[in-house]
Amino acid sequence: MFRENRTIGILGGGQLGKMILDVSNRWDLKVFVLDPDINCASSKLCSKFFKGNLMDFDTVVEFGKNVDLITIEIENVNVEALKFLQTQGKKVYPQPSVIEIIQDKSKQKEFYANNKIPTSSYLSCNGINEIKTLISKGDISFPFIWKASKMGYDGYGVNKISNTEDLEKLNDCHCIIEDVISIQKELSVMVGSRKSGEMISYPSVEMEFNKISNQVEYILSPAQISNELKIKAEKLALIVAEKFKISGIIAVEMFLTTNNELLVNEVAPRPHNSYHFSIEGSYTSQFEQFLRAILDLPLGNTDILINSVMVNLVGEKDSKGIAAYKNFDQIIGIEGVNPHIYGKLETKPNRKMGHVTIINQDINAAKALAKKIKETIIITTK
Repeated sequence: MFRENRTIGILGGGQLGKMILDVSNRWDLKVFVLDPDINCASSKLCSKFFKGNLMDFDTVVEFGKNVDLITIEIENVNVEALKFLQTQGKKVYPQPSVIEIIQDKSKQKEFYANNKIPTSSYLSCNGINEIKTLISKGDISFPFIWKASKMGYDGYGVNKISNTEDLEKLNDCHCIIEDVISIQKELSVMVGSRKSGEMISYPSVEMEFNKISNQVEYILSPAQISNELKIKAEKLALIVAEKFKISGIIAVEMFLTTNNELLVNEVAPRPHNSYHFSIEGSYTSQFEQFLRAILDLPLGNTDILINSVMVNLVGEKDSKGIAAYKNFDQIIGIEGVNPHIYGKLETKPNRKMGHVTIINQDINAAKALAKKIKETIIITTK
């Protein structure tokens, strides 16, 4: 009978950690969590909770001493501490070398270029003054995409810059400048990979973004693209995972251009919003696959069980404070509707507070219902 005696330590206690713990608790795994917020989503579900700063070297090292295997549910962690823990014999998955590249978008882009992975053209810049110099020389021109190299997530740290006025609103930090791509669709492919060498991809999914917040709003599984493009996207994701030599799971986000080219946008070395639907819509959820991969267990079947549409539930634009969920009772009894509330005490504009997965053989019917749910559920303050 399976019995895992190692203690797993997760850096980060948000909703991804909570959904990992849903699986680890079913498997009776011992999991410790480190997070700066004692009221985080994972704090009451783990075997032991530690309060602390994920970016502090000493805090991460001390936490790591209490566990056998260390992993993450957020990239913004102290990589040097993870490297040190590796030297002390601790297993760290995904590897610190992978996290180090991925937490810096300029290093990500350089990695793609060095490994001949198709991506949009880019320039690395030290700040606004360098961008202005490049504009004056004619090296770049409006419009372009600006991305902060570090600490960007959920639409933050990414802006389309159309004029000088937009430029003046940016944070003055190291960044990358990308061409504006003519995009047909945005896709994601999750790959699982374990130390023994087994690697497997999930079917491609389609991401629809909110034009104002730049956050993922809907996920369609499977992606509504040709079979040829699905195969191409999944092969590209496997190449990316292989080049990173990752142990764990990695979500590969891609642009499908109007010329039917696939360009890698960015990756996430952990469970990802684009595969939350897999809890109900796949044979093996991404959270179970994550544990299988880092524990070097046989990977699970990634096939789709049923067509799914996921919709993110986010805080109302004018809300900030203790969260209240209005009209939840109106959706809870609808067939095929699977709500997940993350347990965050406070809401704020566009903060991810939960998601709903709708399963239905007719993906268009699922999408219509997802839009209705988005309009019905209001996350505001008490």
